[in-house]
Amino acid sequence: MVRQTSQMRILYITPYVPSLIRVRPYNLIQYLSRRGHLVTVLSLQSTEQEEKDAEKLRSCCHRVETVKLTRQQSLLNCFKALPTMTPLQAAYCHSPAMQSLIRKVLEEEQFDIVHVEHLRGAYFGTTIAGVPKVYDSVDCISLLFEKALHSATSRASRLVARLELDRTRRYEGRLISQYDKVLVTSPQDKEALLKLDARSHEQNQERKIAVLSNGVDLGYFAFANGDRAPETLVFSGKMSYHANVAAVSYMVREVMPLVWARRPGVKLEIVGKNPPQAICALAKDDRVHVTGFVPDLRPYLARATVSVSPMQYSVGIQNKVLEAMAMGTPVVASSQACSALKVRNGTHLLVADDPTTFAERVLRLLDDVALRREMAMNGRNYVEERHDWRTIAHNLENIYAEVMERWRS
Repeated sequence: MVRQTSQMRILYITPYVPSLIRVRPYNLIQYLSRRGHLVTVLSLQSTEQEEKDAEKLRSCCHRVETVKLTRQQSLLNCFKALPTMTPLQAAYCHSPAMQSLIRKVLEEEQFDIVHVEHLRGAYFGTTIAGVPKVYDSVDCISLLFEKALHSATSRASRLVARLELDRTRRYEGRLISQYDKVLVTSPQDKEALLKLDARSHEQNQERKIAVLSNGVDLGYFAFANGDRAPETLVFSGKMSYHANVAAVSYMVREVMPLVWARRPGVKLEIVGKNPPQAICALAKDDRVHVTGFVPDLRPYLARATVSVSPMQYSVGIQNKVLEAMAMGTPVVASSQACSALKVRNGTHLLVADDPTTFAERVLRLLDDVALRREMAMNGRNYVEERHDWRTIAHNLENIYAEVMERWRS
C-alpha cells in the first residue's frame, strides 16, 4: 500500500457545511487537519446553523469559504431540471456563485488534490482540470432509489424514486470516468456503481472505485457507564429521510404492538430533526416520544435500554448503529441496517427481519441484564477495532497518495 506522510494541500468541496450531523466530511476534514494537512473547504450554506458550523470548521482548517444557497433557489434548480435528463439530486445544489468561487480559489492557490462530496456536489468537480480529483459518492444513490421504489411506505417517495431512478443511473455511471477515484462506504455500493459504468469490465475502472468506511468519533461517542432508563427504546436519524420514515412506521405499527403485549410500559423515543406529520402523529400514543431536532444525540443513546434500527431498505453504512454500539447501547437491527458491517449476529448485536422476531429480540434484551452488558462491550470493541475515524482518515491519505502518484506517472 502507498504511504503518504508529507503535508498535502487539499481542496474539499461540499454541497453542505460539514458538522456533527454531516459526520463523514466533518470527521475526515478534522482528522486530515490534525495529521498536518492544509485543508481548504468550499461549501454551500443554506441555514444560520450552517454559518455557525462553518465558523467551527475554521478553527481547524487552512481556509473555509461558503456560498449562500436558498431553498427557493434549490427548488427552482429542480424545476428547471424536470424536463432534462439531469437528476434532481444533482441539480438541487447548482450554483454559479459556487463555481466562481472554485475558479477563484484555484487561481489563488495550488492544491495537490481535490475532494468532492456527494452527488449534489459532483458537478462542481467535473468542471475542474489540471489537478487530481476524488469524488466521495458516499452511497450509490440510484441503488437507494431502486430500493425505495419497491419498499418506501410513502407514495411521494415512490414517485420521486420512479422519476429519478433512470436519470440517476446514467448520471452516476458517467461520473466514474470524470474523476480519478470514486469513494463509497460499502462493497454493495461499489458493486452497484460498477454495474452502471459501461467500462466496468476493464480492470482500471474497477480500481477507480474504493470502499472507505464510515467511522465514529470514539471520544465524542464515549462508552456510557451510567444507569439506563427502564424499558426505553431509541431510534435515531434524520427524520426527513424517507428510509428512516419507513423504518419508524414499521417499528410502531408492526413491532411495538407485539412488544407492548408483553411489556405495556415500554417507551420508544424517535430522535431526529424534521419529522414529517406522519411521524409526529405516532406520538398520540404517550409511549412514543418524537423529539424533533436535538442539539446532542448522546443523552438519548446513553439512557436507552436498547437501540432499534429496523431499516426496511438502505444503502451504505448506518451510522445510527455504529454510534449506539460505541456508547454501549445494545442494538437490534434488520439485515438491511447492518449489511455493510462485519458484525456477528448474537455477538455484536441482534438481527431480526420480521416483526415477531424483532419484538422477541427486543424483549430478550429487556429481560436479560447480562446479555445487555455483553452486547454493550462487544459492540464498543467492534467499533474501536473497525470504525475509528483516525484509521479511516489514514486510509484516505493513502488513497490520495495513490491518486497523486498515478497522476504524476
